[in-house]
Amino acid sequence: MFEWIKIIHIISSAVLLGAGAGNVFYFWFANRQSDIQLIANAAKQVVFVGLMLTGVSGIIQFMTGLLLIFLKDISPISLWIIVSALGYFVAAICWVFSIYLQMRCRDLACDALKNQASLSAQYHRYYKMWCLLGIPAFVALLCVLYLMVNH
Repeated sequence: MFEWIKIIHIISSAVLLGAGAGNVFYFWFANRQSDIQLIANAAKQVVFVGLMLTGVSGIIQFMTGLLLIFLKDISPISLWIIVSALGYFVAAICWVFSIYLQMRCRDLACDALKNQASLSAQYHRYYKMWCLLGIPAFVALLCVLYLMVNH
């Protein structure tokens, strides 16, 4: 059972990082275009992927991590577990705000498309905040991955 949980834990880590990085690239690339329909559609897809792939894999990774700690009888107060939990917490907080910003960008882009207007200054503020939130989230997840592999 331990090996299966470990495999699921590793796969969920790959999905979490891969879907997150892919989502960032996709939305960044779409925002480099001047096509509001493309941006609005990309924003819809980014929200979906953020919730379904990144969110679900994050929950699975957290749950399997707890199971592995329990099954391996690792002290939950060991330094690498505490640092991993802190990194995971930072990434999760960034993710929650990121999803909110993605939803706002989606709504504003869809409004602009519907009204045949340009993207608003508010859209660009939300988009920039979303980009900035990706930095601490990505660094935190890389730290967690490093600790997971090298503990």
